[in-house]
Amino acid sequence: MYKQSHILDLKNYSIILFLAAFISLFSFITQEIAIDLGTANTLIIWNDKVVVDEPSIVAKDIQTGQIVAIGRKAQQMHGKTHRLIETVRPLKDGVIADFQSAEQMIRGMIKMINPGRTLFRPTLRMVICIPSGITEVEKRAVRDSAEHAGAKEVYLIHEPMAAAIGIGIDVEEPMGNMIIDIGGGTSEIAVIALGGIVADKSIRIAGDDFTNEIEEYMRRKHNMLVGERTAEQIKIEVGAAIQDLDEPPPPYAVRGRDLMSGIPREILITHDEVASALDKTIAKIEEAILSALAATPPELSADIYKTGIYLAGGGSMLRGLDKRIADKTKLPVHIAENPLRAVALGTSIALKNIDKYQFLIRD
Repeated sequence: MYKQSHILDLKNYSIILFLAAFISLFSFITQEIAIDLGTANTLIIWNDKVVVDEPSIVAKDIQTGQIVAIGRKAQQMHGKTHRLIETVRPLKDGVIADFQSAEQMIRGMIKMINPGRTLFRPTLRMVICIPSGITEVEKRAVRDSAEHAGAKEVYLIHEPMAAAIGIGIDVEEPMGNMIIDIGGGTSEIAVIALGGIVADKSIRIAGDDFTNEIEEYMRRKHNMLVGERTAEQIKIEVGAAIQDLDEPPPPYAVRGRDLMSGIPREILITHDEVASALDKTIAKIEEAILSALAATPPELSADIYKTGIYLAGGGSMLRGLDKRIADKTKLPVHIAENPLRAVALGTSIALKNIDKYQFLIRD
């Protein structure tokens, strides 16, 4: 009887040791992901591939607080929900405005990487880009959201630095480069040299402000009420920073509600009108660029005169913006090869060089 119980104890002990070894083996599996957590869109790169490219928006059940949809599905609901469902943008002006929704959004988007169920959840190591003008409290909110979403290691990188790396600039060489990243919530302007930001200006005026200005213009000029999605589409189809374009887009048919009669109607909008509507907002970005240039040390100014200004971010795709900035600064202006993904690509490269890049924020 004693021998039998002793054998059983040994068997049980062997099983426990095997399970412990098996679990510890999986605990060493680390999934490394780079996240461009943007006001308008969130991109996730894993294994050198963009695996998630979704709008930064969630749809929630008002009664239960549960997430109904994330990303593109939630975007399709935006402006069309009934009273029991609301759509929420967790980020505003480049920073987290709704902590719980941000956490749920990050968690949901990470699940999109491996949609199938896995036996063991891997350890997550993340590099997330943040605006250069972010406060310590806002920085903490990004880190906490990532950790609550399952990250064990979180590194942060400033957006202009990530954009520069993504464009292909050697950020560690003793050469000054000016980067302008115009996203959805912020415009990041920075002069980079020797792996650091020498002069910068972060303003909370960007793509979302372009959209809001178009909405306001439609209301004021045409007595027509249009939604955010329609204004965004106007920006894409006929958005421009200047009226004198080499290849102007054709007029765009816009449908909305007449403010006088309340009846839906359609009108044609041209790029000239949009350029006029956006003039004052773009002028504020120009002021910030001039301010950053004025704060640049003379030796780096000499470098920028040769290298010019690099544009990244969705806002840089506005027709004629590069020409307008070039006319204002009298400097050559280059648009990134892939402006929408430059920051995400740079974040991914930084992820692979965690030990090399000292400018990554660890604490």
